[in-house]
Parts: sequence; C-alpha cells; structure tokens
Amino acid sequence: MELSPRKEKILAAVVENYIRTGEPVGSKSIMALLSVSSATIRNEMAELSALGLLEQPHTSAGRIPTNEGYRYYVDNLMGVRHLDESVKHRIEAGVSVKNASPETILAKASEFLADLTECAAVSTTPSGENATVKRVEFVPVGTRTGMIILLTSTGMIKSKVYRSDYDLTASVIEKFYNIVKTTFIGMPLDDIDMATLQTLVASMGSDALMMIPFVSTLSELAQDAMKTMIMLGGQSNILRYSSDYGSTAYELMDFLRRGEPISRMLSESKDDIDVTIGGENKFKQLENSSVITAHYTIDGDKRGSIGIIGPTRIDYASLIPSVRYLTDLVGNLLTQTLKED
Repeated sequence: MELSPRKEKILAAVVENYIRTGEPVGSKSIMALLSVSSATIRNEMAELSALGLLEQPHTSAGRIPTNEGYRYYVDNLMGVRHLDESVKHRIEAGVSVKNASPETILAKASEFLADLTECAAVSTTPSGENATVKRVEFVPVGTRTGMIILLTSTGMIKSKVYRSDYDLTASVIEKFYNIVKTTFIGMPLDDIDMATLQTLVASMGSDALMMIPFVSTLSELAQDAMKTMIMLGGQSNILRYSSDYGSTAYELMDFLRRGEPISRMLSESKDDIDVTIGGENKFKQLENSSVITAHYTIDGDKRGSIGIIGPTRIDYASLIPSVRYLTDLVGNLLTQTLKED
C-alpha cells in the first residue's frame, strides 16, 4: 500500500496524537500541521478509514488507528529516535551487575525494563542449542552426600544434591573428575543422551556401579540446562491500561504467568528486533497488545530475547530504541561475564 505524502502526514499525526492522549483525533487537531482546510482533512481521514488504516469508534467522534494503521506507521512513518545520554546512563545503571549468573542478570533486566517502559517485560535465558559443558564441580557435603555443579558455555549454572551408596572418598571423587575431564568437558549438551551414557558405562569396568549415579546426575543437569527459562517483570503494569484492555487485563496477566507460550513465541522470532501488533500475535490473549522484542547475542551468537508487552497504543518511537539498547547491553554484559569465568 502506498499513500500520498499528505495522507502519510495525517496518518502519522493521528497515530502520535492518539498514543499521547488516548482520545480519538479530529480534523481540528491536525489543521496546524497542514495548510489545508478542515474539510480536506476530514475527506483524507475518511479515505484512510476506507483503506483500513483508521477507524471511527463513534459516529460523531474523531479517528483512531487500526492495527493496520499502526503497522504502516511503524514500517514507513516512524522516525528513528535516538536515546538521550541520560536515558542510556539510566539503562546502564539499571542492568549492570557483576559476578551474577545469566538468570540473575536477565531477571534484573526484565524488572528494570518494566519500570522504564511501564509495560510488562519478558526475557529468556540463553538457549541450550550448541551449548557445551564448560566446567563441572563436585562439592562434598557429607560422607556420602555432595553437590554436583554444571557450568555451560552460555553461562548457565545448574546444580543438584548427589547421594551415594558409597563413601565419597578422595579416590572416588578423583575418578569422577577423570571421567568429566576425558568425556564431558567441551561436549555439546544435546549429545549427553542415553546412548552416550550407555557407551560410557560400558567402558568403566569395575567402577561402573559406583560411577553410574554420578554420570546420571550430570546428564540430568545437562538436560535441565538445555531448557529455556522465561523471566517476567511488571505484569501488574497491564492494569495501568484499563481503557485499552478493559476486562481482558486479568486474562492477559494470567496468560503471561503461564510463561511457556510467550517463550515459544519469542523463540520463533527471526528478526533482530521484532514488533508484532494486535492480531499479528498468534495468541488470542495478545490481540489487543503489541509485543516488541529484540535478540541478545553472547560472543556474537544469538542466545535469547528480551521484550515488552503493552497495549497497541504504546510509544513505538521511543520504546523500540530503548529495548534495542538494553538488549545489546545485556548481551555485552553476559559475554563479559563468561569471559571472566
């Protein structure tokens, strides 16, 4: 769809006025921007309505954007807004944390992004795809009890208490570390499957009975590290937009608490930054929402997503660069954290 320059100016004015006020926009509100009559503007707005870009909620009211109108605005009319240095410094201060796990960093980022944007915020932990075993530690707790800790190449840390039928002597622990060193370090997580464990156990000889629980626990940790976790922040911000959501606000909040559908939606996003508006979202609970997400990278590889969820009447021009900047910052922070390990 191609619009004339005048129609584009009118559409942009309606979108930006409606985002700012939440009230239908009439021709008199736009006259100051264009040197044409109110009647001409009304005719243009009527044509934009016929094209499906504007709608009139009531017969005597002004116009508001449709989802298609927002889409045209985001794709064609929205100016690139650069973040003020003060906003950048605020974001940097809000997400920077040292000596923390990816889960902690992303949880803090989600909470801060929710406060910054006044929307619900979501992030996913680094994907286990192509991740490898970086380090394994065994921490003795008692004579037959200890904790196995797994660190992956994406910074994910998983641990589990291990209970043995044998005394955990220095010799037993040394045998475990030898197996870890020769077999598991550097191994892709998705290669640690039943067939691999059976082959490994068959090669252990007399130590097999003693070592099976060790390697089984390590396998469970690897499978757990493969799972993507979702971090939510600011779900209650949805209640700020009662005029946009009405009675569906609590339904949306419940949907966000379920986590898994949002995680699946984020993982399916292909663009570096993605904006889905209203009915473009695949879940019914998001039909009155816009979702802005961006991928973060760790050492140059896409590993997860960070985003916000709010009504379609959000300030796309300011929120998109904020999400992008924060996401890039988190990726750099995660990369730096991994290099320090």
